[in-house]
Amino acid sequence: MSNDFESRSTHIIHENGQVGSVQIADEVIAIIAGLAATEVDGVASIEDRSANELAGRLGMKTAPKGVKVTVMDTSVSCDLSLNLKYGYSIPELALNVQEHVKNAIENMTGLAVIDVNVRIAGIEAE
Repeated sequence: MSNDFESRSTHIIHENGQVGSVQIADEVIAIIAGLAATEVDGVASIEDRSANELAGRLGMKTAPKGVKVTVMDTSVSCDLSLNLKYGYSIPELALNVQEHVKNAIENMTGLAVIDVNVRIAGIEAE
């Protein structure tokens, strides 16, 4: 199991700690971003979510297809592709998503978020 984790793209946040090192896989950061985005009122879903839901039913944890993160030394860049609910202001909603995702990643990982790019893929009627 240790070899599987080390073969994935990871970021070490504490290398010389008293107890040991802490590594965060890039896909974990993508999951944090996706969950944070869907917590914002007005976001209906992440684009291409059906593949992720199927994987979840099979017991696999995967990042949503509509979320891409790029991790550099101590910073993260995030791209989200979202479906919004009808009737919400797109500029306001996108700003709320950007702020919520940025705060979630920074608070949970300690990495600095340099940008959160939001792409509106569709509008869903309730």
